[in-house]
Amino acid sequence: MNIIEKILARASNKNEVVPGEIVEANIDVAMTHDLTGPLAVKSFKEIGAKKVWDADKIVVILDHLVPASSVISAGLHKTMRDFVNEQGIKNFYDVGRGGVCHQVMPEKGHVRPGDVIVGSDSHTCTYGAFGAFSTGIGSTEMAAVFATGKLWFKVPEVIKVEVTGNFQNLVSAKDLTLKVVGEIGADGAIYKGLEFTGQTIRDLTIDGRMVLSNMAVEMGAKAGLIEPDQKTMDYVNARTDMSFTPQKSDSDATYKSVVDIDVNNLEPQVAVPHSVDNVKPVSEVEGTELNQGFIGSCTNGRIEDLREAAKILKGKQIAKTIRLIVIPASQEIYLNAVKEGLVNIFMEAGATVANPNCGPCLGGHMGIMTDGEACISTSNRNFIGRMGSTKSYVYLASPATVAASAITGKITDPKNRR
Repeated sequence: MNIIEKILARASNKNEVVPGEIVEANIDVAMTHDLTGPLAVKSFKEIGAKKVWDADKIVVILDHLVPASSVISAGLHKTMRDFVNEQGIKNFYDVGRGGVCHQVMPEKGHVRPGDVIVGSDSHTCTYGAFGAFSTGIGSTEMAAVFATGKLWFKVPEVIKVEVTGNFQNLVSAKDLTLKVVGEIGADGAIYKGLEFTGQTIRDLTIDGRMVLSNMAVEMGAKAGLIEPDQKTMDYVNARTDMSFTPQKSDSDATYKSVVDIDVNNLEPQVAVPHSVDNVKPVSEVEGTELNQGFIGSCTNGRIEDLREAAKILKGKQIAKTIRLIVIPASQEIYLNAVKEGLVNIFMEAGATVANPNCGPCLGGHMGIMTDGEACISTSNRNFIGRMGSTKSYVYLASPATVAASAITGKITDPKNRR
């Protein structure tokens, strides 16, 4: 069996499973946030449930509209605070105590190799970077998980993505991820699993691996996993003392298909409006006029990303025609960025540095665009209206490319910045 089949077999108390089989899995961790959590709470009460199945296995994180951006969002926050208090949920990260859910989850030790994790957010697949089967579910499904601790899954077929080669300077995991999305397509892995493997993957940092798994859902995938190795173990063991059972694919495991990617000659990539798989080399879109840049989100708001952007922005000024928003993904990352002087670099360059939250990524607040504006963003989606007006344009790129573009006010290859 491959890693996904092994995890689902363990969670459903089976010796083996096969693609297409329906299994009922025991959930190890369930996560919800301020946008999807209130509906889950409402549904939980409507089905007559009184107590959650295990308060210690539920994590609630306020991150999408933080601090509250309206009376409505303040009400959503209150709903979750009341539920947490009523149910005795200790793993609660309120405003100023956590950050973006998909960063906080592994950072605080809630993600462990071999676990089955569900979250009422599509980018829950991020935790596959740690060898966990993690996937996004709906709010009403989450209500059922709250009540029973179980959920059914169809065992997915798995596509293996084999990556080889060495990155050129200023080319990163985000460029690889966009390349993979462009190759497989936005609908090329619907209800399939992805397994990222190869020496290039093993050489990636934990931060880099999280970018790949995060965007598995942009190909329609149910989950995107990387086999746990010593880097994984070191990260997880430093953040939790709970036991876990890591899994690895058998050497004779079967796959739906194999996609080979060589990064030796990969140049920075840009996903062009209005589809995440409309991916082009930066050289083909260089010079496109921009109004805004965004460095952050659950895809690229980690310390590694901020360091890369700061290297390019140090001693420079962003163009007068553009605004740059930088949002660290968590309180921990923000503090490290302050200690390392990265925040100084961003602000001296003319950027706005905001508190950890999802920010403009979902078009919630802190950077919404109006008609005709264009943004280059390190986030994960660029469909029509994603960051505000349905007449605005979103380009997806790496932190290095966004930083270089902020200096010129146009899409710029980071190697060509001046």
